[in-house]
Amino acid sequence: MASQAARGTIGRGMAFIRLGDGPPLVFLPGLSAHHRPPQGLDHWVQVKEIEPFTRRHETWWLQRPVGLDPDATMSDLATNYADALAEQFDGPVDVLGHSTGGSVALQLAADHPLAVRRLVLVSSGCRLSPGGREAQLQIARLLRRDRPRRAGAVVMSMLAAGTASRLAMECIGWILGAAVMGNGDPDLLATINAEDAFDLTQRLDSISIPVLVIGGQRDAFYTGGVFEETASLLPRSRVVLCRGKGHMRAANPRVVQEVLSFLEDAAGSNPD
Repeated sequence: MASQAARGTIGRGMAFIRLGDGPPLVFLPGLSAHHRPPQGLDHWVQVKEIEPFTRRHETWWLQRPVGLDPDATMSDLATNYADALAEQFDGPVDVLGHSTGGSVALQLAADHPLAVRRLVLVSSGCRLSPGGREAQLQIARLLRRDRPRRAGAVVMSMLAAGTASRLAMECIGWILGAAVMGNGDPDLLATINAEDAFDLTQRLDSISIPVLVIGGQRDAFYTGGVFEETASLLPRSRVVLCRGKGHMRAANPRVVQEVLSFLEDAAGSNPD
C-alpha cells in the first residue's frame, strides 16, 4: 500500500484521492457538505473510508464536480464520471459506489456500459425508499432555512439501525451541526435534487456486468426490500444483507470482506 495519498482534480474539476497499488478501483462517495477537495479531518476521514481496499487495489476516491447546475440529473453526474474515467483509464474499471455515490454508479453503468467492468453498490440501490427521499428533502429544506443543526440531526438519525441508537445519533448530529452537512452548499442541494428523481428500476435488466449489492437490513434510506429488488432485476448480481445493521460505511469489515472477495473472483464474472 502506498504510504501517502496523492490528490488533485481530474475531469470537470472532480477532486480525487489516490492510494494503494494493484488493479484500479474507483470509489464514488455518498453525500457530503461540499464537492471541494477534502481538507484536514475531512481528508483523513475519506482516506480511512477507502484504506481497507488500498491493500489490493489502486483506489481512487472521486468526488462529484464543483459548480453543478441546480437542475443536474443523475445522468448528468454519470456523464461527468464517464468523461473523467475515459481521461484517466484505457478501458473499463471496477467501481464501488457508496450511498448516493452508488446511485450515480448505477446510472453510470446504465448510461455508459463501456466505462464499468464490475460494480459494487454499498448501502445503495435502484432508488431511495419513500422515507429515504423524504429525509433527504427535509435535509435540503433545513439547510436552505439555515438550520444546520437540525439537518445534521436528521442525517445522523437515518444512519442508525434502531430506535435507541437513532435518538443517540440524532443528538450527535445536533451537536456537530454544520460539521455534518455544512451550511447548504449548492452542490449538495443539487445532488439531493438529482437523487430525488432517481429511479432506475426499469433499466436494470440492461446492465450486463457483474454487480454486488450489499447493505444493512435496517437501512432507513432503503426500507421495503430495495436492496433485494435491485439485485433481483440485475441479470448478473447477488445481494448481501447484513443483519441488524443500518446505513453501513464502506469501511465496515464485513463490507470490505465481501467486496474484496467479489473483486478477486478470477472470472469477474457470474456472482450467484
